[in-house]
Amino acid sequence: MNQTNPPRPQPGKRKYPADDEVERILPMGQLFILGLQHVLVMYAGAVAVPLVIGGSLGLPKDQIAYLISADLFCCGIVTLLQCLGIGRFIGIRLPVIMSVTFAAVTPMVAISAMPNVGLTGIFGATIAAGLISLALVPLIGSLRPLFPTVVTGVVITAIGISISQVGIDWIAGGKGNPEYGSLRYIGVSFLVLLFILLITRFTKGFINHVSVLLGIIFGFAVAWYMGDVSLEGLGDAAWFAPITPFALGWPTFEPISIATLTVVMLITFIESMGMFLALGDIVGHPASRGDIMRGLRVDAIGTVIGGVFNSFPHTSFSQNIGLVGVTGVSSRWVCVMSGGILVVFGLFPKMAVIVASIPPFVLGGAGLVMFGMVLSTGIRILSRADYGNRYNLFIIAISIGIGMIPLGGSAFFQHFPAVLQPLLHSGILLSTISAVALNYFFNGYQAIPVQKSRPLIAAALKPEEEQS
Repeated sequence: MNQTNPPRPQPGKRKYPADDEVERILPMGQLFILGLQHVLVMYAGAVAVPLVIGGSLGLPKDQIAYLISADLFCCGIVTLLQCLGIGRFIGIRLPVIMSVTFAAVTPMVAISAMPNVGLTGIFGATIAAGLISLALVPLIGSLRPLFPTVVTGVVITAIGISISQVGIDWIAGGKGNPEYGSLRYIGVSFLVLLFILLITRFTKGFINHVSVLLGIIFGFAVAWYMGDVSLEGLGDAAWFAPITPFALGWPTFEPISIATLTVVMLITFIESMGMFLALGDIVGHPASRGDIMRGLRVDAIGTVIGGVFNSFPHTSFSQNIGLVGVTGVSSRWVCVMSGGILVVFGLFPKMAVIVASIPPFVLGGAGLVMFGMVLSTGIRILSRADYGNRYNLFIIAISIGIGMIPLGGSAFFQHFPAVLQPLLHSGILLSTISAVALNYFFNGYQAIPVQKSRPLIAAALKPEEEQS
């Protein structure tokens, strides 16, 4: 007898099935530890953007510290909004972590250098771009039929390849480190990786689920012993500091800046769509058009919240999608806990400084596992593509190759117009545009049937004989 999963009900209409892993509420202690694991994975990326922007503007140390706290606070609020949702129209209600987008860094640095713009101009452009992109969500949501299996697989594979570069930089000590590539950094990273693999292989249950967190703790202890952990600034950080709207100045609105960040938001929408498709496949809830639109609305609303509370444009964080695949825990309530932890970190700067002291190379070994999980998800989806249609081979080969250009040739686009640089340096976006265009050229426009797949994490965690 064939068994099918019950259809996922629309949020706000009726309850989810009692056995839905996405809705499972774990014991509070487990929720906290698993939530903290997600926070540690995304923390370095979250604080990098305010550090870069603050440094480019030459802001004093106390203002940069405030930008970091505001950033963490907003990440927490927007994560709660995404995971809990409001009514039928806001929040994808899947295990998603929200953070500021790297895609906006270069444009924001350029905006800050414009005459009479500065930091308040960035905040104004962020608010306006969030509002404009919120109005454009239905347009982006209507593009879902352009993402059949072959295109979805290419996009998710491109995400995995692109973010793997982040893990590689972590292993080598982090970008900008004068000792980048030091053997001791690489050695500790692979010790962390080995530690995680041993826990994954020889433990079960909750300990197995927190293998990444235990690996980070192990790596931190090793780095401390080696003298590579610095708690500089801990004594100067306040115990409690509230985050208030427009604390660093009232926003100013400049048309070119607004247009620039609006384009950035549209780019992040495309990337977010790919991440939602990947996450939905991992947890067994394939993302529908409505799911995508609810998730993108939070990207837009979160960007408005960021501008109001002295932060920047927000998007879903792909690093944490990999963590869901590694842990096998798909409960959205884990990420709800992560949102709460981020809010606390934003309000208690001393805690934020302690977490920020984790060296990048400690995260490197864990990153290799997590980012590779996103890549493997893309490959697994590509395995479902129709290879009887030889055109699909062209779509995959060309699109992934184009997406590799920013990784393999950093100067490849140096002679292209400056206004196109934010687009051209996103391998995810290049692969997406290529795959959509080629699929439309070869296969035309095809409606996507609504399907329910078995969670990939469930399949990965069961013995082979049970999967056959």
